[in-house]
Amino acid sequence: MTSSTDGNAASAPPQPDPAKVPNPQPANPKTGDLKTRVISALVMAPIVLGAVWAGGWVFRALIALGAVIAISEWINMVPSARRLPARAISVVGVLAALAAQLVAGPWAGLGVAIAFSLLTALGGGGSDRGLLGFGVFYVSVGIAGLMWLRDLPGDGLALFLFAMLAIWATDIGAYAAGRSIGGPKLAPRISPKKTWAGLIGGMAASALVGWLVALAVGAAMPAVALLLGAVAAVVGQIGDLFESAVKRRYNVKDSGQLIPGHGGILDRIDGLLVAAPVLAVFHATIGNSLSWW
Repeated sequence: MTSSTDGNAASAPPQPDPAKVPNPQPANPKTGDLKTRVISALVMAPIVLGAVWAGGWVFRALIALGAVIAISEWINMVPSARRLPARAISVVGVLAALAAQLVAGPWAGLGVAIAFSLLTALGGGGSDRGLLGFGVFYVSVGIAGLMWLRDLPGDGLALFLFAMLAIWATDIGAYAAGRSIGGPKLAPRISPKKTWAGLIGGMAASALVGWLVALAVGAAMPAVALLLGAVAAVVGQIGDLFESAVKRRYNVKDSGQLIPGHGGILDRIDGLLVAAPVLAVFHATIGNSLSWW
């Protein structure tokens, strides 16, 4: 007679050999991150472009909101002895600078930005109080450049789109060229992933997009737009590297977590904050003499 133990063993299903069972493949975090970035961009792009297209107080409200968030992220990044006063003074400062520009022009806004930079440094304190206060000037001047471009009679919308699309093209071109070509690093101590090939790719993409925008709006000298697009790419990369240096100094990965997959507002507009004032100054001086647009 067969024992109960033998019977149970005979009726038990065969167990698979662990050595032959394939290991489950872990999900690729980069794929998930890319999906999140794309979804965030699809949600935010219509809002931003709609406000840019509308102009006026709709656009200014978006600019003011962006300025408040950007300076708040800056105050969170740079250490201070008194963070709450630093945040309050800096927020009032960027809004006051924008208001002064609307009422009395960009030079008045610049003066207000400098004054509140000093007040933020004194109110916040800390060993890096100078850099803490500089954030007010940095954000205010960048936002002022964007607002000045959009508020130009007639050409404001086209010039703003020129600046914004050129910087977007820079990021895309730099990413594509850097990933596909690689090569020597641009600034390894600040941003290890950036390469010279990426910079050249960004310049080419920005120049092409700037030229196409100029053609689309019937600019008088599209060739100038081609050259200016390449310059905007270099200036934008300088802005990107500046913020990267600040984040590396304080061991911060992203300026904030507002935009899933993208980080903070400063992470998205760091190049534009530097490129917009440069384009505004060019258009107000040399550009007017050339009548390029």
